[in-house]
Amino acid sequence: MQDTQTEHAEAEPVRETHTTTCCIVGAGPGGAMLAILLARQGVPVVLLEAHLDFDREFRGDTLHPAILEILDEIGLAKRLHQLPHVKLYGPTFATATGPFTPFDFHRLRTRFPYIMFMHQPIFLEFLTEESKKFPEFRLVMGANVQRLCESDGVVQGVRYRATDGWHEVRAVLTVGADGRFSRTRHLAGFEPVATSRPVELVWFRLPRLPGDPPNLAGAFPRQSQGRLMAVVGRADHYQLAYFIPLGQYPALRAAGLDAFRRSVGELEPGLARNAAHLTDWHELSLLSVASSRCRRWYKPGLLLIGDAAHTMTPAAGAGIKYAIEDAVVAANLLAKPLKEGHVELSDLAKVQRQREWPTRFIQALGAFAVKHVINPALRPGKDLRFPRVVRLMFRIPLVRDLAARLVAFGFWRVHVKT
Repeated sequence: MQDTQTEHAEAEPVRETHTTTCCIVGAGPGGAMLAILLARQGVPVVLLEAHLDFDREFRGDTLHPAILEILDEIGLAKRLHQLPHVKLYGPTFATATGPFTPFDFHRLRTRFPYIMFMHQPIFLEFLTEESKKFPEFRLVMGANVQRLCESDGVVQGVRYRATDGWHEVRAVLTVGADGRFSRTRHLAGFEPVATSRPVELVWFRLPRLPGDPPNLAGAFPRQSQGRLMAVVGRADHYQLAYFIPLGQYPALRAAGLDAFRRSVGELEPGLARNAAHLTDWHELSLLSVASSRCRRWYKPGLLLIGDAAHTMTPAAGAGIKYAIEDAVVAANLLAKPLKEGHVELSDLAKVQRQREWPTRFIQALGAFAVKHVINPALRPGKDLRFPRVVRLMFRIPLVRDLAARLVAFGFWRVHVKT
C-alpha cells in the first residue's frame, strides 16, 4: 500500500491507526450534518477538524427554512431554537427611492417561516454534541489532514498531524467537507472551475448598543453612491459586509479609518455610534470570494461535498444550505452501502447527479447578482434602484410567495430518508 504524500518522500512514524467506515474531513455544517445522519443510522464515523475549537470567525450563519425542516425531521429543531439566534422574516433593501421589501416569509407553509441567524460555532457545537450521543460517532479536533492513503487508485483513508504526532484513519469512504480551500480536494487532484467573477468585501462586526433602532434585526443591504453594505443583526452584535471594487482595498485603507467609519454611518445612520467602536484595521478582514465547482466530485473511495465541491459567492447567500443538503443526499444514498462495507463508484456518482443541478442553479443566480446588482452598485455615482415595474410586480401575492419559497427552499426539496 502506498500513500499519496504532500512534501516528504519518507513516511513519518504513525502513533495510531484507527479503522472506521466513513472518515469525514472538516467539521463545518456539511461535515457535521453528514456525521450525525450516518451515526444515527449505525454507520461508524470519524469526523476530523483541523482546528482545536469552533471559536473563530465564520462567514456564514444563515439557516434557511429548508435546513430547519431537515433538523426537525431528526428531532433537533426544537432544541436548536433554545440557543441564541435572530430571525429574519424578509429582506429590506435601502434604495434611492426608499426601502423595498420584495417578499415576506410569514406566508410560507412551514413551521419555520424565517431565516435563522445563529453564530456558526454555536451551531457546530450543537451538532457535534448531539452526535456524541451515538456510539458510532468519534470527533477528533486539531486533526490537520496532510495525506490521502491510497491503494491501486482507491482512497482508503487519510493521514493527519495532531499535537502529538501523526495518525491515520482507514475508512471505506473518505468525505472531503473541508471548505472552499479544501486540502482534501487538493490532495485528490481536483481542479475547480470558476463560475463567477471574484467579489471583494470587508468583513467586520460592530457591538449592539442601548438605544439601537429596533429595525436593525435582520439583513439589510445598504447602497449609496458606489458603496454597498449588508448588515446582519445578531444576538449581541452586528455583522457587516462592506463590498468594494476589486483591488480597491489599499485605497480604502489609505483614506484612513475615520473615513471608513464615516462611510459606514452614511450608509446606515443607525450604526454611526456603533462604528465609533472600530479602533484598528486589524478588526476588519478582507475577503475575496468567487463561486466555482469541480467537474467531478468523487473518485474511488472519496467524495467531496459543500464548498469543497462547489464554492458559493456571498450574493447567493446559501452556502450552508447547499452544504447541508449535500450531506442529506449523501447520507440517504450511501448509508446502506456503507453498512454493507462497500461503496461503488456509481453510488458516489448518484450523489453528484442529484446535487449538481441545484448547485448550478444557485451559482448561476449568484453570478447574475454579482454582474447585475453588486458590480453596478459599486460604480461611482450609482444608486441602487428597483424599477417601478419590479416594485409593482412584487405587490402581486403570487409573485411574492414564489420568491419567498424559492429563497427558503429552492426548486429541489431535500428530506432525510427514514
